[in-house]
Amino acid sequence: MGRGFVWTWQSWIAVGLGDLRGVFQPREAADVFPWEDRPWLPAGPRRRSWGRRRCCRAPARPPRRPERQGSRSSMVVSPLLRAVIMGPPGSGKGTVSARIIKHFGVKHLSSGDLLRDNMQKKTEVGILAKSYIDQGRLIPDDIMTQLMLTELKGLDQYNWLLDGFPRTVAQAEALDKECHVDTVIDLDVPFETIKCRLTARWIHPASGRVYNLEFSPPKVQGIDDITGEPLVQRDDDKPETVSRRLQAYDAQTKPVLEYYREKGLLKSFSGTETNKIWPHIYAFLQTKLPDVSQKNAATPR
Repeated sequence: MGRGFVWTWQSWIAVGLGDLRGVFQPREAADVFPWEDRPWLPAGPRRRSWGRRRCCRAPARPPRRPERQGSRSSMVVSPLLRAVIMGPPGSGKGTVSARIIKHFGVKHLSSGDLLRDNMQKKTEVGILAKSYIDQGRLIPDDIMTQLMLTELKGLDQYNWLLDGFPRTVAQAEALDKECHVDTVIDLDVPFETIKCRLTARWIHPASGRVYNLEFSPPKVQGIDDITGEPLVQRDDDKPETVSRRLQAYDAQTKPVLEYYREKGLLKSFSGTETNKIWPHIYAFLQTKLPDVSQKNAATPR
């Protein structure tokens, strides 16, 4: 033992545990000599010194577990699609829209359907819109914009497709302030083809059965196949009315197409038959949304 060494209860514990460093020699001397040069200490790994030094050491950080596949931090959320479909009356917008809904599960919002619903329910907007229609006037932009944007607020968590809106540049600008449109699908069908489609359409008023003199003509011209009653042609389908509607569409909507073309959002699909145009529209939308339909047909219909 060193000169002047005093046994304490801590010294006895140290001897019992075999950690004699600092007991048989002063702390300063113990730190000078390497551990290998201390034959009087037991063999084996070096023991930690007792006391405050051990307590002050931060615990070792456990190894980081790898993130599970599909965890929240590694998930990629696909952006929602905001699309607009445009085309003159008789271009096949209704048929194409129905197929887009079926294959891609988007919410379809038609300005015409929304107007009719509001007029039937006699809402404030519906009554106001009906007053303009009864006078043969166009519904003002602010009324249509208010009607559509109010409805869109309930669809902010869904992919959607607008049909019949916007029809003017003012409506398009108002829409841009509230929503970012991703793509505009334009059905570019020749007016002559549309005239033939619409003027060849005859209906049976009582049942609503529709005949087309080119695609599905009645067995006897002008006569309903089931009742034998005469068929009629709606005013909207008469040649002179069709020409006026197409001219009005061209004058009103052409600036809107140019507006979206300048933004690089317009995608036009040209053709005379919906079944031939549809595969191109389908292929285009597949780059933006997955097909949610259950059918796995080679050519979607």
